[in-house]
Amino acid sequence: MNRTTGDHGDGRDGAEDGARGGTRDGVRDGARDREGNGVRNREGDGVRDGARGRDRDAAGRARSARPRDGLGRPLPYGAEGVPRQPEGVVRGPDETVREAQRLLDAGMPFHAHEVFEDAWKSGPESERDLWQGLAQLAVGLTHAARGNSAGGARLLRRGADRLAGGSGSVPGAYGIDVGGLVAWARELADRTEGGDGGVLDAAAEAPRLRPL
Repeated sequence: MNRTTGDHGDGRDGAEDGARGGTRDGVRDGARDREGNGVRNREGDGVRDGARGRDRDAAGRARSARPRDGLGRPLPYGAEGVPRQPEGVVRGPDETVREAQRLLDAGMPFHAHEVFEDAWKSGPESERDLWQGLAQLAVGLTHAARGNSAGGARLLRRGADRLAGGSGSVPGAYGIDVGGLVAWARELADRTEGGDGGVLDAAAEAPRLRPL
């Protein structure tokens, strides 16, 4: 599957708020999200095609080669970025939670959302709301950490609503603290929306996916 980028020529990147275009409630995709669910399709590593001016992967498919920072923002070509999560990794639930928690604790919620994205794309339909809700929380934190308080608050609430409404189809939710995460997301959304527009520290605000 070709995961396209949402980068714009004016410097805006694919994690814009859905109100400004692209998918409605998640990380924006410049083409169209595979499921229309607001969790972006991500690009892998690519190479620059000088003749056509487009990035392409080894198979010749359009794919961004721009490096990204710890919050997923595109950097200039040649800059030293943060390695992306490998695409399409099939992990068990425990490994998914451990890896996502590691990334959240490191202040990289954008990368954590990619781990959750792999989980919902490779897992059973009954678990889709659980993993998508978690992905939306990670994206909401990403927006808030970038200074997009309105978009961050909106996504945090949508992720909380998805978790609260759909996690019951997964008995035990693999030990994930669904109630605690819903409360965390709603509190952070209220605080972000009512704040002074300052940028949040993603690592300091990272939630615990499972109780200690």
